[in-house]
Amino acid sequence: MASGVATVWMPVEDMSRALKFYGETLGLKVKSEGDDWSELDANGVSIGLNGREETHGEHTGGAVLTLQPDGTLYDELVRLTDAGVTFVGEVSEHPWGRIAAFKDSEGNDLQLFEPPSE
Repeated sequence: MASGVATVWMPVEDMSRALKFYGETLGLKVKSEGDDWSELDANGVSIGLNGREETHGEHTGGAVLTLQPDGTLYDELVRLTDAGVTFVGEVSEHPWGRIAAFKDSEGNDLQLFEPPSE
């Protein structure tokens, strides 16, 4: 039985670019840096940037990293847009919450998630 998520690995082509995106743009704390492996903290979940794995190129599908902003989804959407992030489509509304999809600097799929207000 799995008891939680230990680390999420994201393939990257350009470690410097990826570290800037995850550290500066998203605001995650960089725990370690290396040419082939760097690690960030996302509120207790480690995100590993893996330069040793091949990136997916132009293919779609696969894993999606979903992030929950500190404030509202819309405030974070504005902040990231001002930082140069392009969102894919509109914010989608669901009974279980709101989702705003975007890509990281390496083409990996990311989302902002906000649970429904009670």
